[in-house]
Amino acid sequence: MSDAKGRFGPPTSGDGEDAAELRANHGPVSEARGVTVTEASRVAGQVLDEVEKAIVGKREALRLVLAAVLAKGHVLLEDFPGLGKTLAARSLARALGISFTRAQFTPDLLPADLTGSFLYNQREGTFEFRRGPLFTGLLLADEINRTPPKTQAALLEAMQERQVTVEGETFPLAEPFHVLATANPVEYEGTYPLPEAQLDRFLLRVSFGYPTSNEEYDVLARRLERQQEEVVLDAVTDAPGLLGLQAAVETVRVDESVGRYCVDLAVATREHHEVLTGSSPRGSLGLVLTARAFALLRGRDYVIPEDVKAVARSVLAHRITVRPELWMTDVTGARVVDDVLGRVPTPATLEATKRP
Repeated sequence: MSDAKGRFGPPTSGDGEDAAELRANHGPVSEARGVTVTEASRVAGQVLDEVEKAIVGKREALRLVLAAVLAKGHVLLEDFPGLGKTLAARSLARALGISFTRAQFTPDLLPADLTGSFLYNQREGTFEFRRGPLFTGLLLADEINRTPPKTQAALLEAMQERQVTVEGETFPLAEPFHVLATANPVEYEGTYPLPEAQLDRFLLRVSFGYPTSNEEYDVLARRLERQQEEVVLDAVTDAPGLLGLQAAVETVRVDESVGRYCVDLAVATREHHEVLTGSSPRGSLGLVLTARAFALLRGRDYVIPEDVKAVARSVLAHRITVRPELWMTDVTGARVVDDVLGRVPTPATLEATKRP
């Protein structure tokens, strides 16, 4: 799969067998190097176009989710029920050509239900490890706040370390591996809110929001036209191809002024008068990583301040804790980020001729 079609086009028969074998064995993938930013941007645009066949009118939100995936991060989809969170995750996995698993988080979900467990083989007289849903390309952790902290901690290890530990034995996860978790922001009864430490592990928090009346009618019209519930999508690339896109993101350049701008934004959230705890250094790093992927999606091999501003809300808002006395007001992490963006001086936009 060294040619462009093998990396980025729909898999040929031979490539499909190789990709299937990789997914079945859950082994690391290290192919698809040397991809140009221009080619990666084109393929990423095709992925968005394909996902939009299923998700109507949410291209900007989908762009943020794809940027997080290209930046090798995880996403928390926090929104009301019925707005397409599950469909978006399944559609993205299909367009990227990676394996997809959905885990419904419930109060009785155990860590072993995610990681897998050792089962006794009576014929061989040995214990064999049976892999759980974490061994996949993209995991949809549905209603993550409905499962106890012990199970959340098992997911946290997989997200941060990209491995699982069962009975003292460690198993590496496949590459690529991404988590898209959903949470309902209005139902709190019987839930286990994610602690700040685990929220910090999500690169972005994204909300789709309600569609406009025209977009909602478009959803109805598309359903009536296709005469079936399922939306059929084509794979634009595959697992090695996604790794190639992620490698291209690593080549996107960040000027020192832009990097310091990211740091200044994170520091400003800690010093804000309405904030109890602001963004950690992981927030400023998240700004840089996501802004690089966002720049690639826009067809550039360098980051400008507008890229940082475009992702700042999704990167920083969930890392901010508002002072307790302001909980009953309209002060939120997103509002704090907006205020910080208005206060922190923006560096001059970089001209192409000034790039190193």
